[in-house]
Amino acid sequence: MLKDWRRSERPEDEELEKRLEDLRGRLAAKQNQVKEHKLPVLVVLEGWGAAGKGSVLGKVIRNIDPRFFKVATMSVETEEEKRKPFLYRHFVKIPEAGKYMFLDGSWMDEVTGEYLHGELSGEEYRKRLSSIRMFERQLTDNGYLVMKFFFHIDEKEQKKRIDTLLEDKNTKWRVSQSDLWQNKHYDKCLEVYDNYLRETNQSQAPWYIIDAKNKKWAETQLLDILVNGIDTALSNGAVAVPILQNMFPLRKTPKLAEISLKDKCLTEEEYHRELDKCQKKLAKLHNELYRKRIPVIIAYEGWDAAGKGGNIKRITGALDPRGYEVHPIASPEPHEKARHYLWRFWTRLPKTGHIAIFDRTWYGRVMVERLEGFCSENDWQRAYNEINEFEKELTNWGAIVIKFWVQIDKDVQLERFTDRQNTPEKQWKITDEDWRNREKWDLYETAVDEMLQKTNTTTAPWYVLESNDKKYARIKALKILIEEIEKRL
Repeated sequence: MLKDWRRSERPEDEELEKRLEDLRGRLAAKQNQVKEHKLPVLVVLEGWGAAGKGSVLGKVIRNIDPRFFKVATMSVETEEEKRKPFLYRHFVKIPEAGKYMFLDGSWMDEVTGEYLHGELSGEEYRKRLSSIRMFERQLTDNGYLVMKFFFHIDEKEQKKRIDTLLEDKNTKWRVSQSDLWQNKHYDKCLEVYDNYLRETNQSQAPWYIIDAKNKKWAETQLLDILVNGIDTALSNGAVAVPILQNMFPLRKTPKLAEISLKDKCLTEEEYHRELDKCQKKLAKLHNELYRKRIPVIIAYEGWDAAGKGGNIKRITGALDPRGYEVHPIASPEPHEKARHYLWRFWTRLPKTGHIAIFDRTWYGRVMVERLEGFCSENDWQRAYNEINEFEKELTNWGAIVIKFWVQIDKDVQLERFTDRQNTPEKQWKITDEDWRNREKWDLYETAVDEMLQKTNTTTAPWYVLESNDKKYARIKALKILIEEIEKRL
């Protein structure tokens, strides 16, 4: 793209000023529409060092109420960020519905920089590009407007600007070693940037090359494209997105009705013997996981009163409390609901060497949200692939992902509901919503069967825990966890 790019003709100064003032006013006028339509706008600014991204950005944001935008500079990764998946620090920056996020630098700068300096192999680089295309597509599929700008200047212009900045002691600090290296290796960088732009130039999130030789002209181009992009997004409204074909290898899974719950039980003696043995083994493995910096993500779903809490308690009883966290997932908070539905799970991912346990998960999208009408059919149908992509990102990062469905039959659930309702110290565990959900048992069972069928991937498989006898389910969960950890180690 950069190699084939041709500079457009810049208007005369008088006409340029008129266009600029008009566009500034139009952007200011769009603010309330963006807010009312709850349109999240993500603006990515990339380009050559000294191309003027910061100064243009400073002028653009003057036209927007500061309560409705944020600016982030994606500088060098922190030590904390280095222990999270590649997309983590970018996903957490996405804006709320009705607001803007401006990124000075992005995943492009990070990936191309590492590739240029030999920190990423060709294969790793291609995997990153695939992750980026997926990330941007997921955002646009879920209603985000993603606008990506590359500020372009030639080698001589960059050198001239760098020299000018270096001559003044008050601006010398603005020239980084990266800028100097980039100008010295301009042709090499041009080759990589051109390839990156081509590989990530998608119809729903295209790249726009900005002629950055003149700052006012650069601002005019950016505003013109941004305002028109917002207009298009607002006029399109909610558009159904094509459902992608599943490309993930799946394991065959039985329907819930086909899973036998009989004879899946342990005596008290067997239970305590196995529990002691498994917890001691898991405690040792936890130390090794930490030493080798391997993250573990355990996801729990299941029927109400199936025994998820007690199951989790037996796992955490073996772990060092400094190395794990349990995330009970309830209805999303307003700031979570205003973002991509996976955002609140990206923000809860563990560091390398740590364990995250989710009591309810991202699968709410294809169960509760599906059945209660909290999202459209297009949303939940699309989510199977989005979830598989999310979990693939986690396993590519190096995480062990284990998903448990805790299974009981309808009669056992009724017994446990009744026991909770009649026992004062257990009454907090039972709600009117639990009873309402029970009435929809058959609908939920259909949804769960489809969920298991479409997301039981070879890299992040489902394990059904037969929990009519809670003791049996607890030991089975511990043994599966131990087996998966040992397999990785």
